[in-house]
Amino acid sequence: MLVQQILKAKGDSAVITVKPGTLVSDAARILAERRIGGLVVSRDGEDVAGILSERDIVRSLAVRGASCLGEKIDDMMTRNPVCAALQDTSDGVLARMTDGRFRHMPVVEDDKLVGIVTIGDVVKARLQELSMEKDALQSMIMGH
Repeated sequence: MLVQQILKAKGDSAVITVKPGTLVSDAARILAERRIGGLVVSRDGEDVAGILSERDIVRSLAVRGASCLGEKIDDMMTRNPVCAALQDTSDGVLARMTDGRFRHMPVVEDDKLVGIVTIGDVVKARLQELSMEKDALQSMIMGH
């Protein structure tokens, strides 16, 4: 399955972004309110300057304490994150996420942000593919 199909299946393709310079506390609030695990950092909603995940915040809290909540996300975010293209396959994206140990991947087309896929989105798509393959094989074996 292609990333383009995964985004289509998700329906709402709006990506929640924050601007560089956003306070960590504000980013954490957005993550909690939206019930999401990552935010794309973008100056204009189209470029991808970085990504900030819940894990980034938790790690910073563990090292620096609650004072990090009053800091800007710029030093905490992952700069130049690995991005997917619409024509990438679910297997390829899953491999990059697993190898890189991250769960959120911005999707870009012509250097513009067009979506985001999570490891959950990709696993769900892969499970659907496997189910369809199983059904097709069962039909072939049964002679349908």
